[in-house]
Formats: sequence, C-alpha cells, structure tokens
Amino acid sequence: MLQLTFNIALTIMERTLTILKPDCVRKNLVGAVINHIERAGFRVVAMKKIRLTTETAGEFYAVHRERPFYGELVEFMSSGPCVPMILEKDNAVADFRTVIGATDPAQADAGTVRKLYADSKGENIVHGSDSDENAAIEAAFFFSTEEVVRGN
Repeated sequence: MLQLTFNIALTIMERTLTILKPDCVRKNLVGAVINHIERAGFRVVAMKKIRLTTETAGEFYAVHRERPFYGELVEFMSSGPCVPMILEKDNAVADFRTVIGATDPAQADAGTVRKLYADSKGENIVHGSDSDENAAIEAAFFFSTEEVVRGN
C-alpha cells in the first residue's frame, strides 16, 4: 500500500490597524498613502471609509482620556471622514511604525508617511497600532471577522 504524507506549512501573517485620518482624506492623499503602504510590503485585508462621531472617537482613544491632547484628538478624529484598514505582513506592527515615522513629522525619518505628508504632530495623517495586542483590539473595534478578506 502506498502511503503519502503531506507537510503543509501555514504561515500566519501578523496584522495591524491603521487609520488614514481626516487630514489625509481632506488633502486627497488616501491613494498616495495606500500606495506607500503597499510598496512597503503590506496587504490591505480590510478597509472602509467612515466618519467617527465624537462618542466613537472618544471610545476608540479612551486610553488617552487623561492626557492633555485627548479633547483635541477626539475633535480632530470626528472632524471628517477617515479610512480604517487592517494590514497584513510579517512583523506588521513594528514594520508599520517604521513606515509611518515619528508622531511629530518634524522628527520623522525621510521617506516616511508622516515626513512626506503630515503637517503637524496633531494632524499627522495616520494612526498605527502600537502593539500586537492593541492591533487586535483596534481591528475588532472597526471590523467584524466577515469584513476581513483572506487570501490574495
């Protein structure tokens, strides 16, 4: 009797959440920023255009509630449409933080999203998850499992 054995290696890519913020949408930079992200090797597995209410923005950024910039952040994030996305790539969170650059565009490395497109620390074009744990929590905030597209 012939016995066949198959070894199937499953690679699970890491995921992170990004939000193209209202300034990105307002400045018509969504396509340019997505292009930058994809050229860096990320795959978009979920994306939608939404407008956050102050309540929803406040809930999403609740971790910053005690910080002095919280009110301005909530007001800004609810000031216009934004584009949340789930991105997939090996080492997604850390690599994405490198791709977007420092929060303050004046301190961001050349060629990063914020250095290229952001105007200020407060209006810095893009949000990126800061840990694998927060990436999962943040992705679930915006997307159901049915909204995440698997495969190419």
